[in-house]
Amino acid sequence: MSNARAPRSLRFDAAMGLADNSAGYSGTKVSAVAGLIAVASFSGAEAQQTNLPPVTVDAPVARPRPASSRPTPDQVRARTALRRATRRNQQAQVAPVPFPNAGSLAADRDPYADAAAPYKVDHLQSSSKFPEPILNTPKTVTVLSKEVLEDKNATTLKQAILSTAGVTLGSGEGGNAFGDRFFIRGFDARNDIFIDGVRDPGVSVRENFFTEQVEILRGPGSTFAGRGTTGGAINIVTKQATTEKSFYNMDTTFGTDQTKRVTLDVNQVISPTLAVRAGGLFQDANVAGRDNTTDDRSGAFVATKWTPLDAVKITGDYVHTELHGIPDFGVPYYRPGSPAPGNIFTSTAGGPFPQFGSPANNFYGLVNRDFFKVQQDIGTVSSEIQVTPDLVLTDKIRASRSMNNYIGTIAESPIITNPLSASTITMNPQSRYQITDVLANQSEATYKFDTGGFKHTAVGGVEISRETSYIDKYTGLSSELTTGTPFNGAGSISGVSVFSPQYTYTPFTSTPTLAGLPTNLSIDTKSVYLLDSVNYNDLVILNGGIRYDDYTINTSGYGTVAGATTFGAQSAEFGMPNFNLGLTLKPAPNGSVYAAYATSSNPVGAEFDGTSTAYGGLSPVLNGSSNQIFGPEKNQAIEVGTKWELFDRHLLVTAALFQTNKENAREAQNVTPTTGTATCPYPVTNPPTTGSVSCITAGAAYWVRGIDLGVGGKITDKWSVFGGLVLMQSQVTKSNAPSPQPLLYPTNVGLPLANIAHQSFSLLSKYQLTDMWEIGGQAVYRSKIYGGTLLAANQGTSLPSYWRFDAFAEAKIDKHWTVKLFVNNIFDKRYYDALYQSATPFVLEAPGRAAYLVVSARY
Repeated sequence: MSNARAPRSLRFDAAMGLADNSAGYSGTKVSAVAGLIAVASFSGAEAQQTNLPPVTVDAPVARPRPASSRPTPDQVRARTALRRATRRNQQAQVAPVPFPNAGSLAADRDPYADAAAPYKVDHLQSSSKFPEPILNTPKTVTVLSKEVLEDKNATTLKQAILSTAGVTLGSGEGGNAFGDRFFIRGFDARNDIFIDGVRDPGVSVRENFFTEQVEILRGPGSTFAGRGTTGGAINIVTKQATTEKSFYNMDTTFGTDQTKRVTLDVNQVISPTLAVRAGGLFQDANVAGRDNTTDDRSGAFVATKWTPLDAVKITGDYVHTELHGIPDFGVPYYRPGSPAPGNIFTSTAGGPFPQFGSPANNFYGLVNRDFFKVQQDIGTVSSEIQVTPDLVLTDKIRASRSMNNYIGTIAESPIITNPLSASTITMNPQSRYQITDVLANQSEATYKFDTGGFKHTAVGGVEISRETSYIDKYTGLSSELTTGTPFNGAGSISGVSVFSPQYTYTPFTSTPTLAGLPTNLSIDTKSVYLLDSVNYNDLVILNGGIRYDDYTINTSGYGTVAGATTFGAQSAEFGMPNFNLGLTLKPAPNGSVYAAYATSSNPVGAEFDGTSTAYGGLSPVLNGSSNQIFGPEKNQAIEVGTKWELFDRHLLVTAALFQTNKENAREAQNVTPTTGTATCPYPVTNPPTTGSVSCITAGAAYWVRGIDLGVGGKITDKWSVFGGLVLMQSQVTKSNAPSPQPLLYPTNVGLPLANIAHQSFSLLSKYQLTDMWEIGGQAVYRSKIYGGTLLAANQGTSLPSYWRFDAFAEAKIDKHWTVKLFVNNIFDKRYYDALYQSATPFVLEAPGRAAYLVVSARY
């Protein structure tokens, strides 16, 4: 019986992968195939595929098929269904997820992560530009998977990023917007945020309810992403529909800061070729440790996937988010007089006022006036056609609109008194109404071919985009206050108590209106690129790419010159070539050693929320200075590193040394005119009779270097970790601007950069106690952050370093229900995220301690 021969039915041959081999099959093989056929038949029925013919195992002699015969279309579909079912079954057997919340083993898991270790992500979303696994990619990449985001309880991009080593937060002001402003490796990246690979310009506030994972690509990346990306880029990967399985998820959150939050995530398989996924969000919340501040949100998303043919895939998705409430623009900074000459970096003088006794929860805004409303609408249609097994064509069309609309109040210009409790500040209104529209198209061709033993993945692409922005502000902010309130000449409220602000609940009789004096911006970009990844027997991997961006910016609108409102316009155009090279060696299948070099360019006006060159934008009207148009800043970076997959390849450990150099950097300096003229590095026309001239110069230079360590995945079947350590140094090597604190720093040269934490650490860890219980926690450290102007830490101000600790516990009630308890900032540490570039800055205070109970349903 063990040597009996079975007939060569189509299904038998497909399962064995030997359709063209007439050799005999043993009884053992027949038994194995019979089991596989049973699985395939069940899966095929579930997928509503054509019923496969029964297998006959009684006939002792195989019936040969004529050489000229071809499978019928029904047979081809049956064979394809069988192979898909086999792959699904093998994946489920090889990569189970321990301690699964119902559904994490199914279709709602992160498709890019290691199914057996969800903290470890194996692939980036852009498989064309990054065809190799992260292990083989010559670049430091930090990916926050779906499960990492859940265990961090990160409901916004800001929460996710700020608990990641190597990334710090910047502040907004009048010349740039309040919102998601991040620094990666010391470089401003607020306009280097992408959603599914398409740039999302304009500073916004981004929710995570539609997010699958967040990818942080560190180091210059203009070859992959276009302009900017000096310190790196952030890519938000959205949830997509899947034809694998239907599921229905709901999460409900209750928090001590009066948070009430509900999210829905539903995937419905309509047919084997069509699926729809939809979700929704509702949140009503305050902010822990901050009076009067609210954080309410709502939103929805829908995504579809249609595969009419095996070689054709069409996806579409739409996201709408709305965040609104009362904004918190921080607390004042205490600076005791003029510091004495010396090294301020070793001094402890000064700091945020709560460190000197003012109530940490004080709110310095106006409850009856201040508001924020952030909206985003993003629609995308993508198509993929596999022309041949080696050639794939893709196209992506994106249309989006973002609104950033707010009136807020910053607490600045403190007047220090004795006793300190009698000190006062000025409440300065800040407002913005900005609409940003994007229309973009990306077309790519991916071609795989071999040259000898070298396997190539070549990608050629064309990107065309138009980004437009309309920026206005509110007027009448001072006239709304009741009679008798003291004002200065700028519409601000002076004489406000630091320790007990007295105008918080002042009533208003009118509504602020838009000034109707907008700035209009447009950026048109046409890009072409060619990338190639060459793999030689998985021993040597070469990466290289070139990209050319044709960048045109136009701006028109209103500004103030010598006290008069003036209309003006400016434009600039640049061609920006960039390239990258990488070499990866594989000393073992689970390890790599690499070296990489890359360039990038920062053209004038690239920061879409900036209303002047000092803030990265382009002003339509010059306030006395005759030039804001400079050539792009040029950046070069080198990185050497190593990556290893340990513990059955379920833990990825990375280490890298890097240095990034910036040349032709821009600086800002204020020069006071004398006798009708002002001294700038270039001529100044029609300087104002009073006040100062903002001079923008180019030609400065600086560098950032450091070490970047990362870890993500599982150490044991029960212990998961995710985190990193980043240690950096920075230095200004060339500057054309005088120091604003000449007694402290005669020159900017030799100073470190401002607004970044040079040392940062984070570690998320969890442990599965039983099949029902798991516990975890997170530790985050940020070193001191120094304040300063556009380049250097030259203001003598700083934010203190801090440690923050979080904890959580999860109980799996049954296969459908889980309960999770979070305690964020366990010790109620008062720490600060960012400070404005001023000698007396306002400071953004982080939330205090809060607890959240999350009840999750998975069906």
